[in-house]
Amino acid sequence: MKYCAFLRGVNVKGTNMKMADVCQVFKEVGMKDVSSILASGNIVFSSDKKADALKQILEKAMSDHFSYEAFLFIKSQEETEVFWNSIPFEKGDDLHIYTFVGVPGVEKVLMEEFQKSLQTENEKAEIVNHIFYWQVLKGNTLDSSFGKVLGKKNLKDQFTSRNINTFEKILKKMG
Repeated sequence: MKYCAFLRGVNVKGTNMKMADVCQVFKEVGMKDVSSILASGNIVFSSDKKADALKQILEKAMSDHFSYEAFLFIKSQEETEVFWNSIPFEKGDDLHIYTFVGVPGVEKVLMEEFQKSLQTENEKAEIVNHIFYWQVLKGNTLDSSFGKVLGKKNLKDQFTSRNINTFEKILKKMG
């Protein structure tokens, strides 16, 4: 089965790694057809194992190899397609659309945080198919009230976010 591993906190705040090294770690623990998409920690691979087992194997391998506390989220090709096919917002040149990959129920936590935050112009959030989507003006991602919530330490093992365009690239790589 084809999967994508979405790594949290890669190449930000001092956790730097080359994607070629990450792919090598995946290969060393038995993953097949391993390749990376962008430098933000998106690894496409094949395995006969189930996602829960893969998460444990890969988090341990990444933590051991890179000497950091690895968090990653595994989605099958079918699950990854749902992220792309459920986008609730119209794409615009002046907007970013993000989606969040994480533990079950994290979409509700994110929506609560979004509703408590001060929204900027054109900033929206919606949950579709248990997936949290966030739209924000380009240039406001890190400055927005909700954007600051995303770095909370108590949420670091709960989710990771990606620009929706990343999913298009991942799905092309998955074939």
